[in-house]
Amino acid sequence: MDLLIKQARIKDGEALQDVAIDNGKIIEIAPEISGEAKEVIEADGRVLIPGLVESHIHLDKALIADREPNKSGTLQEAIQVTAKLKPTFTEEDIYSRAKQALEMIISHGATAVRTHAEFDPAQGFTGFNTIMKLKEEYKDLIDMQVVAFPQEGIFKAPGTEKMMYEAMEMGADVVGGIPYNDAPANEHIDLIFEIAKKYDKDIDLHQDFADEADDTSIEYLCEKTIKEGYEGRVSVGHLTALHAMEPERLAKVIDLMVKAQINVMPLPATDLHLGARNDQYNVRRAVTPIRKLRDAGVNVALATNNIRNGFTPYGNGDLIQIAMLAVPVGHLGGADDLPTVLPMITENPAKALGLKDYGLAVGKKADLVLLDTKAVATALIDFPERSYVIKNGKVTVKVDKKVNILR
Repeated sequence: MDLLIKQARIKDGEALQDVAIDNGKIIEIAPEISGEAKEVIEADGRVLIPGLVESHIHLDKALIADREPNKSGTLQEAIQVTAKLKPTFTEEDIYSRAKQALEMIISHGATAVRTHAEFDPAQGFTGFNTIMKLKEEYKDLIDMQVVAFPQEGIFKAPGTEKMMYEAMEMGADVVGGIPYNDAPANEHIDLIFEIAKKYDKDIDLHQDFADEADDTSIEYLCEKTIKEGYEGRVSVGHLTALHAMEPERLAKVIDLMVKAQINVMPLPATDLHLGARNDQYNVRRAVTPIRKLRDAGVNVALATNNIRNGFTPYGNGDLIQIAMLAVPVGHLGGADDLPTVLPMITENPAKALGLKDYGLAVGKKADLVLLDTKAVATALIDFPERSYVIKNGKVTVKVDKKVNILR
């Protein structure tokens, strides 16, 4: 064995387990495993989970909040200040910031990430190329999917359509889009599907990010997904307009989403910060209805979106903090609800990203996190330290901290 984890808590109410790892795979899970291992981790009853999966983030725009603050806190100003800053981004600048943000999420237990990488005729492929470089550089620490993302729109920014195809030729893993920031939205969606089908790639859209539900394209997206046979291959971030839909319409939309097998990434840190800024009283939460989506069978994956920029002026790359933010926001703290949240940063995003051999089971990739807590039921609310992060069977992060109370 390359690695043996001794006496880890995998399920509450069951015996502690040893986990044997060799050649990057889990080869045995049992109450006691004997034999020689190159490295042994004494879990001492601490909780072992599959690696965290960051399913929606913008590494190329991280850590710029201090350069041009979004003083109004609105989505419109966030887009404006970021567009103003982008021409000042150099390859060295993007590399330094994105690397710092990437190491934040790795240190907090992420073993896979999907990052949106921007390009447009004004800035070219500087950011996109830098993210592709980091993907290769950090491949032994984290699996990275890069989304070709046209933040400024496609039709609104002539020349971007050609760049979308170029980005796919350059190795982008996923076709991104932003229908609400382009016109007409349905034609934007049509083009995204055209590109995705040409390269046989999945789709990930920034979808219906608005306080109201007056002008949405989610229905069209679902119908298009079904028509093109892309069920299960389309993900959407934000989707905040759903919170403003009246119940009868919302039920129909969710039913359509279930049929299209749309994956949804709520982004509570960003959506709470930017949403409902014009509400004068009884201010709305402005987050997509997580409970209703979950209860209907929609695959829901919580994600970070941004770290310290005009869209989200805080954050440290910790998905457990994001998940805990979603708990009170989405009324997910009840006895029956809380157990459904941890999968929203592990199994659910892994499914959305199509990760192969993911999970804590024999034969799966050994992408694991040992949490400094003793019960799975409280693994989130304890805000536990990530004692060990294991990627492909190798320890990539180790935290050995002790707190001493002096009397």
